[in-house]
Amino acid sequence: MHPATGGATIPGVEHHHARLNGTELHYISAGTNGSPVVLVHGFPETWWVFRKLIPLLSERHRVFVPDLRGFGDSAVATAAHDSATAAQDLSELIERLDAGPVHLTGQDVSGPTTFRVTATRPDLVRSYAAIETGLPGFGVERLADVAHGGAWHIGVLAAPGIPDMLLAGRERAFLAEYAIPSLCVAPGAFTDDDIDELVRSYARPGAFNGAAGLYRSMLREGDEIRRLASRKLTTPVLAVSGRSGEFTPATLRQVAEDVSALSLDGIGHYTAMEAPDMLADGLLSFYEKIDNLK
Repeated sequence: MHPATGGATIPGVEHHHARLNGTELHYISAGTNGSPVVLVHGFPETWWVFRKLIPLLSERHRVFVPDLRGFGDSAVATAAHDSATAAQDLSELIERLDAGPVHLTGQDVSGPTTFRVTATRPDLVRSYAAIETGLPGFGVERLADVAHGGAWHIGVLAAPGIPDMLLAGRERAFLAEYAIPSLCVAPGAFTDDDIDELVRSYARPGAFNGAAGLYRSMLREGDEIRRLASRKLTTPVLAVSGRSGEFTPATLRQVAEDVSALSLDGIGHYTAMEAPDMLADGLLSFYEKIDNLK
């Protein structure tokens, strides 16, 4: 347990807090050499879902992993939270790190947030890896269409007041009996200790506000994201897919000029927990290729 947060930790990382953009973000750092990497979690996640990946990447890179506003041990978000705010938080954090342009790597519902940073602050982003994610205006809204196989939790989280009504006090059941097993294929990818750590963070008062804001954004920001994407990214992109198959690569090819694809066959949605070695190999090769071009 880390005394500064009360949460779990792993060897070789340091915990930090940064005040910026009207909030306080918790993040960890690992590694002392190599180009900087920023890993950004999705839902129902915190920095902890990268616990297996961090040691593999930090052998060659300086690795930074924030809890987004409203997640983990960062400050709780307000009910008005959205992906534009999250992107501004992330941009300011990258500037605060003063490590130069980063290999920005985001997954799941952080896709719109990390895309915004890449599109609006290309000076901060050396490369962009998008893992198991999509973008508003490019089909991700279909994931909320329960009539055609969409996930019911998206509507629950996006509806004002409903997450606290239905999920508060039921965090363990939601995570351990629905959110993780419904999308995870690899047996034993999440241990009881992993569940305990995620439950700890999501049991905070207002702890679903961060995710709720990102999901509400996802359902209403399609026009804005399409406008941002009207000028395609020139930043090199790696689109990583597991359970979603071609969804992530197909999305990124619409918004970026230089897209490579990595398919992690036989696993589910939680790539960093289910197949950390395969994911690390793919990311390290991508990062090395980009670094060699500089």
